[in-house]
Amino acid sequence: MIAAFGALVLAIVAWTAFYTVPAESEGVVLRFGRFLGTQPSGLHFKLPFGVDTVDIVPVRRQLKQEFGFGTPGATNPWQATSRADWNDEKSMVTGDLNAALVEWVVQYRIDKPENYLFKVRNADATLRDASESVMREVVGDRTVDEVITVGRQEIEDEALQKLQALAESYEIGIKIDQVQLKNVNPPERVQASFNEVNQAQQERERAINIANGEYNKAIPRARGEAEQRISAAEGYASQRINEAEGDAAAFDARLAAYVEAPEVTRLRLYLETMAEVLPRVRGKVILDEAAGAGVLPLLDLDRFVGDELGADR
Repeated sequence: MIAAFGALVLAIVAWTAFYTVPAESEGVVLRFGRFLGTQPSGLHFKLPFGVDTVDIVPVRRQLKQEFGFGTPGATNPWQATSRADWNDEKSMVTGDLNAALVEWVVQYRIDKPENYLFKVRNADATLRDASESVMREVVGDRTVDEVITVGRQEIEDEALQKLQALAESYEIGIKIDQVQLKNVNPPERVQASFNEVNQAQQERERAINIANGEYNKAIPRARGEAEQRISAAEGYASQRINEAEGDAAAFDARLAAYVEAPEVTRLRLYLETMAEVLPRVRGKVILDEAAGAGVLPLLDLDRFVGDELGADR
């Protein structure tokens, strides 16, 4: 009996004196309920019989909380509320007094286990309340168009900064990694009308882009054609001016030569003109003025039949 009792005591001591901390967690050691310290992952010893107790805190696991919806099969009990509370969580009023349905996710880690366990009564519930308060404040500073369309990134960044500052001021031992908006829609009663307005705006932007594209193609083409015609006109003008100047210079040179030697110049012009004209004539009849004096010349026109010169004559 004594041996069995001793073995039972040793088994209880061995069972209560050693504990294992998982790889993604830290062990928070309490001695008679007072915080003693933290232990990393691995096998550790503690005082048995309930003198030391250990709370395992997953400090290396990324946790998340969902607002306005819930993912089935969540392991974190504070990840989402009941389905009956979803509509109240996501119903918000924007800065221009319009309603919007905002669903978002907060991803966080536990970076100070002692604060997470002992600074507030329930750190996860406090984080949910703080997240909802911050998101309503950020959404309430913007118009419904900004919330639904162009202002999503700014809302996420501002909500992240404000929520992290609030968590630090509460000393809940939580670090916020990301605030991400999911579905942001107008109320269901006006959602169809809002979609039609968005579609009309998109069609307007598309028509403007198409018109700008056609404008960007037509204007350079017209400018190119105008520059081409201007260049051709300038070239033709330069050609005509050069030809006129050349003709004027040639006339001045001939005039100067004519003034110095009229007969020679006249003869030269005559010879140059004949040299240009005669090669074009196929049939030629040359009469000697002295040989033909007093005799009636007989011109045989049969030789010129079919000749261009004879035909012209």
